[in-house]
Amino acid sequence: MGKITFMGAGSTVFAKNVIGDSMMTDALRDFEYALYDIDATRLEESFIMVNALNKNINNGRAKVSKYLGVENRKDALRGADFVINAIQVGGYDPCTIIDFEIPKKYGLRQTIADTLGIGGIFRSLRTIPVLQDFADDMAQVCPKALFLNYTNPMAMLAGYMQRYTDINTIGLCHSVQVCSNGLLKRVGLTTDDDDVKRPIKEKIAGINHMAWLLEIEDADGNDLYPEIRRRACEILENPPEDFKDLVRFEYIRRFGYYCTESSEHNAEYNNLFIKSKYPELIERYRIPLDEYPRRCINQIAKWNNAKAEYLDGKIEHTRSREYASRIMEAIVTDVPYKIGGNVLNTGLITNLPADACVEVPCLVNKLGIQPTVIGKLPVQLAAMNMTNINPQLLTIEAAATRKKEYIYQAAMLDPHTSSELSIDDIIAMCDELIEAHRGWLPEYN
Repeated sequence: MGKITFMGAGSTVFAKNVIGDSMMTDALRDFEYALYDIDATRLEESFIMVNALNKNINNGRAKVSKYLGVENRKDALRGADFVINAIQVGGYDPCTIIDFEIPKKYGLRQTIADTLGIGGIFRSLRTIPVLQDFADDMAQVCPKALFLNYTNPMAMLAGYMQRYTDINTIGLCHSVQVCSNGLLKRVGLTTDDDDVKRPIKEKIAGINHMAWLLEIEDADGNDLYPEIRRRACEILENPPEDFKDLVRFEYIRRFGYYCTESSEHNAEYNNLFIKSKYPELIERYRIPLDEYPRRCINQIAKWNNAKAEYLDGKIEHTRSREYASRIMEAIVTDVPYKIGGNVLNTGLITNLPADACVEVPCLVNKLGIQPTVIGKLPVQLAAMNMTNINPQLLTIEAAATRKKEYIYQAAMLDPHTSSELSIDDIIAMCDELIEAHRGWLPEYN
């Protein structure tokens, strides 16, 4: 029997998806599932839910254990074969609120702020020290475990783990799996619902949340991109009233390719769409400013309304599209599985830096994660990725060295931040954010 440790198990809904998937996988049914969190209430809720899942979909075959607080973290990790990370350091209140409200004072508006931008930078700076603690513990009690990171900012967190620790780390996102079929549905090339996918051949590579759909063919090998591009341009000229993917469709028109993550995310990954000098762009591209805080509020309300259903003992599960259970299954059974994974760029994308964390197709089997060599991206796509990689690498450097100058430089080179604010305002904003996050950040010099 193996062991799967879930860090941040108080994320009950996500824990249900990943652990439920695993309990529906024959190779993982008899594993121990160790739940770890620093919030006693949320941990207990997840413990109740996972035990109910174990009974209802797994005939009680798994062992379920729980571990509360830093003092029990090593025991949670001890002997683990796989460690799943889903923590959020600082939560919605106070840290996410701070990430949005202080930049607003300087005239900097954001949509999601969990991946890039000033919000993504500070979310990384809060989270990396905790991941370093995890890595230190894992080196002692489960040094061969695979660390499956789901926490954002993906490229910064996975990139740090891959460069500055000895822990075997793969970064996992939700957007690669749904990219192609979501696009086909949006341009009217398929009417299939989300559970019935059109057979396609695809090639996706780049960086997390900005990986590019480089190739897309139908089952007979016909290139679908010419028709996709034609329809995307038509939609941009006269978008349906409820159409929300205009930023990514503008990518298709101007750069030739679609990317993995949503338009509300990508609106803040560049200097093109959110501009105080051109407020009409917000309406034109239907950009939902302050979207993430709204989602947090709605998710908290939704959880409070749904909590009873998760805790009443009758909960069931249908296997989701999350990669985690399929990765673990492939490693345990040696039955290969293909994923889109975030790995260190060891010559995989030749016109991106070696220190970058890139998202590429990977084969998984008993030998672990085996990334695919992509070669060169089209130059305009590599250039777009580089505008994101620059602040990512500088944020990682800030976390590794504890030097404040790297925080400033990451913010100054962030495309959205630098297009809106002066250098002096960027420095002042960073200083105010550092002070507001006191207690959640280590000391910087």
